[in-house]
Amino acid sequence: MGKTKNTRFKRPQFTPDGLSVGAVKDAVEAEAEAEESPAVDFLEKLQSPCSDIREYACASISRVVQQSQTIPGFLQRDAVRRLGPLLLDSSLAVRETATGALRNLSACGGPDVCEDMVRQDVLTPLTALLKECSLGFQVNSSPVKKEEKHTVEDVANEAVNLLWNLCESSSTAVSVFNRARLLDALLPCLERHPHNIQLALSAAHCLHTVTEENSELTGSVNEAVLAALENVLLSTQSSMEHVLLRTLAAGSVWNLKGCFSSTRQAEALTAVVATLAHCLSLDAGAVVPGLWQAQAARLSNNSTAEPASAHTEEQPAGGAGEEEEEMEEGDGEVKMNGGKRNGKKAKMDKDISDFLPRDRLELREAIALLTAQQTSLEIIVNMCCSDDPSDDEWEEMSSSDESEMFAEDGNNSVLSPLCLSAELHTTLLNHSVPQQVLKKAEFPSRVALEICNKDPAWRCLIKKMQRVQCRALTCLHNILSVMDPECLGGADGLQVVAQHLSSLVFGSEEVMKDDEFLEAVTSAMRSLLQIMASKNIPQCMSPQQLMSVCEAATQCDLISVRVNALAILGITGSTLAKEKGSVDTLQLIGNALLNVASKDSNLVVCGEALDALFDVFADGEEAERAAQNISLFSALKALQPVFKAKIRKEGRGKYSPDQLCVLDNIKINLRRFIGYLETLQKK
Repeated sequence: MGKTKNTRFKRPQFTPDGLSVGAVKDAVEAEAEAEESPAVDFLEKLQSPCSDIREYACASISRVVQQSQTIPGFLQRDAVRRLGPLLLDSSLAVRETATGALRNLSACGGPDVCEDMVRQDVLTPLTALLKECSLGFQVNSSPVKKEEKHTVEDVANEAVNLLWNLCESSSTAVSVFNRARLLDALLPCLERHPHNIQLALSAAHCLHTVTEENSELTGSVNEAVLAALENVLLSTQSSMEHVLLRTLAAGSVWNLKGCFSSTRQAEALTAVVATLAHCLSLDAGAVVPGLWQAQAARLSNNSTAEPASAHTEEQPAGGAGEEEEEMEEGDGEVKMNGGKRNGKKAKMDKDISDFLPRDRLELREAIALLTAQQTSLEIIVNMCCSDDPSDDEWEEMSSSDESEMFAEDGNNSVLSPLCLSAELHTTLLNHSVPQQVLKKAEFPSRVALEICNKDPAWRCLIKKMQRVQCRALTCLHNILSVMDPECLGGADGLQVVAQHLSSLVFGSEEVMKDDEFLEAVTSAMRSLLQIMASKNIPQCMSPQQLMSVCEAATQCDLISVRVNALAILGITGSTLAKEKGSVDTLQLIGNALLNVASKDSNLVVCGEALDALFDVFADGEEAERAAQNISLFSALKALQPVFKAKIRKEGRGKYSPDQLCVLDNIKINLRRFIGYLETLQKK
């Protein structure tokens, strides 16, 4: 088992901590009066003939549903169907607050609530609203005056965010998007970017989501869509929000690359990579402190000019305070296979800037930069992997397949890029993307971390900076897997990368307790060590250091981390087996692998441990002596029936057909390897 297929990112889904529809249905009818009465009262007020009362009710629901425990009460009372008609209310203020209430319900309720909203036909009034907004832009194309309290653009921003939430969580919503040609309604929102960056960003996020793996939509993309995206990529505004806008547009262009003519594809590719490279070239370690200082100076100047209460505007979605920290806590990992990672649903990873008071301009900018850099790295991760849908089930591969990455050239193994076209390979190198990725894999700036730690409002950035680092490590893993090592600086360049990873792993004990970091760094180490072993490049990390990393990793709950750790042990051991005086270390590795193979609860992990044992003890005098010293033959002989029984008992219920096929191969290889060890004993 062993080799990981290259990671592929899909747009993140919402936190699983949101309420499921089942939980809503099973909720106790008789809730406490204090929690029950607001839902009843607010929903009744939605029917008021007075628009001010309807607006008040919508705004109140928008605020209350941010406390997830209140959501069942609203759903039980048909809140979605009651709010839906208000999306087309005669009052713009009611339209905006009603859409905001549904938006917050979708964001705070989770994917199951989103699915339920789609089933209750929320997309019918939402589609009509978006098309009306689009027509409104065409009638009035002049920039909106800041003093206008409620505008068509404000309504459109709430509507696009609601659409984005639904499409992230529901394939049915994406199908409706395609059928209703809502792409035509999104474009005018995107095109408002010179005047309304918030609306354009909402549209860009939504477009990036719906264009991913959407062949039905790809067939209907016309020249106007491509021209609008190109126009965004060519924009020159320097704010971090515009950097994010261009990054999202680049992601959409990559998703729609098949829509470009062959003559324009090269230009589009260059524009996309240039946009991503520019985004990654920005130093968040310098930009974040600079923005914080700018905020301090602005607030200091404002405090002498006007009362403090004038600094903050309220918005329907609610303030930042507690919501900001709660959302960041749920701000989790992105993956890759239908929103699940190792059997766990992916957590919400959405930009919280819309939940910030509007006067926090600098914090919005900082969030935009870090979101843009994370998104850039995710796009590059997807560039550096194949389009095979089975990539999502990376752990199903056998380590014997790892050799497919290498083509034999005489006595030397040469890395063969798996899936990069020559054009993409050259473009990434021309824009120094591997070097930019390596820089982002460094720990976040201490100065930036100190500033964020001392300002509660900025504390949410710490997790975002750490996530950028993790995405960079995942990106490095994919780059190592698909690019010729010579293009990365050859042996010297790989040694630099190895030293860098070593400094990350051994720089802090705390990082070894972070699952997300462990997964990213062990994936990168695994790819690097495999390449270095194939090229006979000395490793800068000692076997003892690698053992300490693997010991921590094998205790991790994530299957992928345990698999990576075992593969690293296998690569290290097979390299050491060729060296004199390595018996003691081989014994340590062998015992560690035997322990996992016999005790881990997951058959994929057990299979990986066995596969690594086959690699380590396959050949060489040192390996033979070490095998005898740890009684490998008798240990595997005793393990064989247990492993076979577990496959027979647990296999079909818990594992996919592909995984079972690999496990069957390992079962066969185990029998053969035991036979090989038996012959050694008879010598």
